[in-house]
Amino acid sequence: MIWFGLAKMALKTGAEVYKNRQESKILNSLAEKKHLERVVAGEVEYKNTVLQSHKNDLKDEFCLLLISLPILLLAWSVFSDDPDIQMKLDLFFDRFNSFPMWFQALIVGAFSTILGVRGVSAFKKK
Repeated sequence: MIWFGLAKMALKTGAEVYKNRQESKILNSLAEKKHLERVVAGEVEYKNTVLQSHKNDLKDEFCLLLISLPILLLAWSVFSDDPDIQMKLDLFFDRFNSFPMWFQALIVGAFSTILGVRGVSAFKKK
C-alpha cells in the first residue's frame, strides 16, 4: 500500500509541475504580446525588443573575434620574437588605411552596430 501512495503522490506532483509549466508558457506569451503592444503604441523603445531578438546571435562573437585577431597576432609577434608577423600587420593596416574614408567608416559602423557600440561618432572625431 505504501508504494501505491507514493506513486499517487508522484503522479500528483508531476501533474502539478506540468500544469505550472503550461501556465508559465501562457504567461510568457501574454507578457510578450503586451510588450509588443506597448512598442507599437510608442510607450517602450523598439531598441530593447531588437536587443532581445539578437540575444542568441553568433555574429557578435564572430565580429569580436575578427576585431581581436590583429591584437592577438601582435601579441604573438611580440612574445615569440617573430618580426615577420609585425611587418605583415603593419602592411595590413597601411593598406586598410588606404581604403576610401567612406569604406572605413562603413566597416567601423557595421561592426559597431553589430556589437552595439556607438563607435561611429568616435571615428568621426579623428
